[in-house]
Amino acid sequence: MSDQSNKAIYESRPWLKFYLEGVPADVEIPQMSVVDDFDESTEKWKDRTALVFYGRKISYKELRDHVDRFATALHDLGVKKGDKVALLLLNSPQFVIAYFGALKAGATLTAISPLYVSPEIKHQIEDSGATTIVCQDILYDNVDRTGVKLDRVVLTGIAEYLPGLKKFMGQSMLRAVYQKMAAPPPDIYEREGFYQLQELIKKYPPNPPKIDFDVKNDLVTLPYTGGTTGLPKGAMMSHYNLIAGRSLASKFWGDVVEEGKEVVLAYLPFYHIYGQAVVMLGSLSQGYTLVIFTTPDLDDILNAMESYKATIFYGVPSLYEYLRDYHRTSRVNWKRLKVLVSGADALLEDTAKGWEKRTGAKIHEGWGMTETSSVGMISPYGKPKVGSFGIPMSNTVGAIVDPEGTKFLPVGEIGELVVKGPQITLGYWKKPEETKKMIVEIDGEKWLRSGDLARMDEEGYFYFYDRKRDMIKYKGLAVFAREVEEVLAAHPQVKEAGVIGVPDTDVGEKVKAIVVLETEARGKVSEEDIVKYASERLAHYKVPKIVEFRGEVPKTDVGKVSRRELREEDL
Repeated sequence: MSDQSNKAIYESRPWLKFYLEGVPADVEIPQMSVVDDFDESTEKWKDRTALVFYGRKISYKELRDHVDRFATALHDLGVKKGDKVALLLLNSPQFVIAYFGALKAGATLTAISPLYVSPEIKHQIEDSGATTIVCQDILYDNVDRTGVKLDRVVLTGIAEYLPGLKKFMGQSMLRAVYQKMAAPPPDIYEREGFYQLQELIKKYPPNPPKIDFDVKNDLVTLPYTGGTTGLPKGAMMSHYNLIAGRSLASKFWGDVVEEGKEVVLAYLPFYHIYGQAVVMLGSLSQGYTLVIFTTPDLDDILNAMESYKATIFYGVPSLYEYLRDYHRTSRVNWKRLKVLVSGADALLEDTAKGWEKRTGAKIHEGWGMTETSSVGMISPYGKPKVGSFGIPMSNTVGAIVDPEGTKFLPVGEIGELVVKGPQITLGYWKKPEETKKMIVEIDGEKWLRSGDLARMDEEGYFYFYDRKRDMIKYKGLAVFAREVEEVLAAHPQVKEAGVIGVPDTDVGEKVKAIVVLETEARGKVSEEDIVKYASERLAHYKVPKIVEFRGEVPKTDVGKVSRRELREEDL
């Protein structure tokens, strides 16, 4: 079959037959800014609870008031349209207030991981050009050590929005996670350019400036990619990109979910595009209630799920893995939730099957990237296929091409996943050459090269195999690290595993497995036992040649096995 014939199959969108009734192939994307979207929702649902923070409830009306006051303050302090504002904040009402407040002042945001150390923070501030930062007080020391000169530093404490009885617990609650961190002394506010978030909100009236946005070109945010190939890069996300992403996501579930009625648990980090675009922006634009957690404590999540009658749950595979085996998981009626979503990494088949057996509920796996506003594909409602991350959403086309070129491959063949749609980034900030590698033109249309190796079946469901850079070549044969990890993870005595290729002059790369055993198996299961188990389930060339036992494997901020760190450690 010719290249054009293969392309025509993808363009015909065979997956459309799985859309819920009433969900169109293409939806109209509102030509509005994220600021307009926020104003509309906060006006429409002003009396509804927008945020719940460890028992403290904040209505849409109160949230709008605090956002408008903070926007007024930033404007008065000199922040103008196009300025870059960095956020170094834990999940909290302050993140939401600072995010929308900075946008209303005309700024472009860049959210930094609270887990970053000074060199990483320095790179993101300097690369983005941020001149203002809104920072958790206990994290400021890491900013100070960068030596970067900022025009404005706004600090905030975690206790500011906690209910009365929990204010005293706030700092101690965080010390368990950020043990060496301490808030700066009060006299820091005597320094020029230093402010307290709460003082600014009290001081200024809710009169934000009126900013005219070019929705297709003005940037909302510069989320930075994980830096798996060199330093992290900022993806330029416009108002149109993010409005498109939330429009496609909200329409996909049809009548299953209802505006102004859903309750979402928000433990996924807001600085990450999944937590920011899908959980925070997506929920607040629809009038949902967000129950916010600073840390993903299993008991807190399960208690809140029952207390607040959560209806939508966004998770990552590692959390479903933990919950599947957690003794208190059965106390929640998971079938009562309308939608369970897994994203940010591939869901292991063993986890998906074990979860459904334990809870009776199906997980809808999805796929997205920083560069696609975190949305692109998801399992059709009620019809997930184990091993598949689903089908493209409205307005979105997915296809499989030759990883080394742009030739479209036949249905069923493994190649590189490419996508096109309105949610795709404008490119990488100040990196035109990197942008050209990522966004390619095929037959006059722009497609995003995902870097993911995948295939599409006859019905239009897509399946993930590996990242291109994680594929191992053993004597010229392709070994998918994820496939080996999945086999090892199914071993009853294996808690988790990470797989990488180790350079070898004779065979190209040897397969190496880093294995974490269950506590009771340590010292009882040998490297040879793991190799034997793998040999019975994998072709000989995929079987690990090296097995290393560890107490844990390094993870990314959203729970993925960090193969980059494993490779660096091996070197």
